[in-house]
Amino acid sequence: MGFPQRATDDEKIYVVLKELIDIIESVAPLGWQEEWDNSGLQVGNRNAEIHAALLTTDITEAVVREAIDLGCELIISHHPLLFHGLKQICGQDPQARCVEMAIAHHIAIYSSHTSMDSVLHGVSGHMAELLGVTNYRLLVPTEDHSHGLGVIGELPQPMTLAALLAHIKEVFNAPCLRYVTGATDKLQRVALCGGAGAEFMDAAIAQGADAFITADVKYHDFQAADGRIAVIDMDHWVSEHFTRDIFADLLRGKVKTYISQADHSPVQIW
Repeated sequence: MGFPQRATDDEKIYVVLKELIDIIESVAPLGWQEEWDNSGLQVGNRNAEIHAALLTTDITEAVVREAIDLGCELIISHHPLLFHGLKQICGQDPQARCVEMAIAHHIAIYSSHTSMDSVLHGVSGHMAELLGVTNYRLLVPTEDHSHGLGVIGELPQPMTLAALLAHIKEVFNAPCLRYVTGATDKLQRVALCGGAGAEFMDAAIAQGADAFITADVKYHDFQAADGRIAVIDMDHWVSEHFTRDIFADLLRGKVKTYISQADHSPVQIW
């Protein structure tokens, strides 16, 4: 599935970074991120003037160079650049070099990771919409049901496992899929979780899902399904790269945005 390089293109000269952050956080509040996460502003000044933003899943040196070439003052990513504390910023590894390049070229970096994962119409909800899953709701909601992880809903019509696999491969342009079969070959109730969601398989089973679609499923997780549910594993990046489009839609008409062309899965398939 191809994406246009430029997602939006308006004539506004600039917007203050804080305004863009407020738009994103009005949908995906930082307080909804997981305890271990580090969503939010990674590099930069909230009062900086932003003329253009580059949207990406991951932040790599190639992505930062792309932002420099495009004249972007902001990179918005799904996965945070900074997960663990840096004790040195001396070009010692890709993470440190990304920080150095961003600071040297006055590029701010903002990430919306599990905060965007936790929104009903966020990452997992968007997966559901792309696949045509309807009436979806949170798979693992918080106590007050304000947010949560994963979604579960119904396909318009039952599908065979083979048909669902073909549908997922086409919609997400997935190079390959790993799977195990479930209790039925007439699949209609489907649970989904963008990124690594194998820990929610039991919740999907408890809620009567015929299939669970996620990424990063381990061997023993497949084994634990034990014929109770079809489990379909796609590449982590493939399951989340459309998050760039979510950001583009949120910022449309506010600032010029570009979809990163340097952003891609680090995993290659032989």
